[in-house]
Amino acid sequence: MLTERVSNIKGIGNKMENDLQDIGIYTIEDLLFYFPFRYDFHEVKPLMELTHNEKATIVGKVVSEPSLSYFGRRKSRLTVTLEVDGIAIKAVLFNQAFAKKHIVRGEYITVTGKWDQHRLQITVNQFKAGKQEDDGSIQGIYSVKGNMTMNRLRKAMEFAVEEYADDVKEILPKKYLVEYKLPARSESVRFMHFPPNSTLLKHAKRRFIYEELLLFQLKMQLLRKRIKESVVGSEKEFNDQKVMQFKHHLPFPLTSAQEKALTEILEDLQSPYRMNRLLQGDVGSGKTIVAAIGLYAAVTAGKQGALMVPTEILAEQHYESLSKLFSDFVKVELLTGSVKGKKRVELLNRVEQGKVDIVVGTHALIQDDVQFADLGFVIVDEQHRFGVEQRRVLREKGLKPDVLFMTATPIPRTLAISAFGDLDVSVIDEMPQGRKPVETYWAKPNKFDRVMQFIQKEVDKGHQAYMICPLIEESDKLDIQNAVDLYELLQQHFPPNVKLGLMHGRLHSDEKDDVMKKFAQGEIDVLVSTTVVEVGVNVPNATVMVIYDADRFGLSQLHQLRGRVGRGDAQSYCILLADPKGDTGKERMRIMQETTDGFELSEQDLKLRGPGDFFGKKQSGLPEFKVADIVEDYRALETARKDAVDLIRTNKLFEQPELQLLRRIIENDPMLKDAILD
Repeated sequence: MLTERVSNIKGIGNKMENDLQDIGIYTIEDLLFYFPFRYDFHEVKPLMELTHNEKATIVGKVVSEPSLSYFGRRKSRLTVTLEVDGIAIKAVLFNQAFAKKHIVRGEYITVTGKWDQHRLQITVNQFKAGKQEDDGSIQGIYSVKGNMTMNRLRKAMEFAVEEYADDVKEILPKKYLVEYKLPARSESVRFMHFPPNSTLLKHAKRRFIYEELLLFQLKMQLLRKRIKESVVGSEKEFNDQKVMQFKHHLPFPLTSAQEKALTEILEDLQSPYRMNRLLQGDVGSGKTIVAAIGLYAAVTAGKQGALMVPTEILAEQHYESLSKLFSDFVKVELLTGSVKGKKRVELLNRVEQGKVDIVVGTHALIQDDVQFADLGFVIVDEQHRFGVEQRRVLREKGLKPDVLFMTATPIPRTLAISAFGDLDVSVIDEMPQGRKPVETYWAKPNKFDRVMQFIQKEVDKGHQAYMICPLIEESDKLDIQNAVDLYELLQQHFPPNVKLGLMHGRLHSDEKDDVMKKFAQGEIDVLVSTTVVEVGVNVPNATVMVIYDADRFGLSQLHQLRGRVGRGDAQSYCILLADPKGDTGKERMRIMQETTDGFELSEQDLKLRGPGDFFGKKQSGLPEFKVADIVEDYRALETARKDAVDLIRTNKLFEQPELQLLRRIIENDPMLKDAILD
């Protein structure tokens, strides 16, 4: 049985078992599915196909006696001439004096190492007497730590694969194996560890990429289905006429993208199933007004609404804008950590008695002492770094309202499918008419004085500016201008009438709020800040965004920062101060100047930097796959999602006997087991 202890495998004793446990291997199955994270390919190519400095494997006839010389302490150099494809090349082996007796003139050897195209020389790190037997030996490289070594792990894997690979049972439907030409699971396990050639390895990888993505998508679809069905009969009978009147009295018409998103949200509110939706739209695309109409619809249905945002100052801005929007006919209140004592007690009482229609606040909204009379709709804003687990918070509080998550980070379709597979997704991908796009320029650091002059001109017009730096203090590793130094430099550069502010992550949250309030109220002309300003407040008077060392940022982050300006009537500007040395950095600067479309940028960023940039490495909510890569394997991801939807919707997963093992794997997943299974 594959669930038996790993010590049941021949050659694995107590010590080896403990060392395997240190890398997370407890059972035979754990060992079999502990795949290499990369492979060393020793494929023999003709000399003409080799490129300079690449790792190459060459088969040649020894045409000279090996020459061995010593230098330094215990250091040696062994040199031999080989004939390859009619050309004489030199093979050099450092500190491998023992090899001399294995290299015989007139016989063939196979060597692997770094190829020097100019000197026709290979620096050898591996060699073998004789010719290569197949199209190249492929060796798996495993992740090891502690006392475990690569050789010990490979030896254990040989025994495991030999004895138990055939016991690995198939979990995919025959239909998919045939349709996608996928090899059997047991055969794929064997070839993942010890591939006879690159073709069989490619097919084994393809099989496990699809399997991993299908399993994940099945969990997501099942989670989504059960969340939707977890509350039945909670549809809201809102007043259509009042909602339409409210919409028509807005000072501007909605864009077609806003209309589409609003229709989806209102349909969710009227549905008997609970809303679990993500609304994503670029900075300034008008998500807040769509959310406000949704909140108003819930209020006309006799329900309360809540809008949760990450910072107090953002909560205050939303509170002020919603209060103006709803005037006196909807009661809006603000609840943050700053609301204390008697004022807080009175506010909580009014909320519990249903005398408040909409509460705007920070995470203070979901503290234990906050009780709603009838909470029907919750909106969580700017939470683009939350995963499936984080989205359970409201449900664990015993509240079962409709939930809408909003993010201003345009997320590529592939990531939205993966990270937010349990959510319905609405997209606002169109900007309101009349909004002037932010003009973006890339300047080298030697143009710093001209950039300062430009900021001075804008300040003289009564406008404000941001200057963003990547780090707070000096780092030996990164040559980055820091916020503190820049602040001091600007104090000397600008005349005393230009008021400067400084903000960074080391400040207490109250201090950060104070600086941002002063900037929002026009008491600071130029705000020097680290990226803590990224998810920020609305300062329509700010027209310039200067980003220091812009090549250190990803496209999505640059775009988020650029979105802090261009919120008023005046033309706004984003200046990227950077001198990138690599092609990727230069490419980012070029793309930023050419497009202001956040969704297009997000797709480009995904190609350049990978998924970590969107969510942060630790709290990404993204699954960790052994073989699959959601960026590279996006086609397989789309296919797996389509198949998962079909298996859940048609109930095949629960009815077909051949899917019993697949079903068992999914239902044993803690995410489904703990959260939803009744």
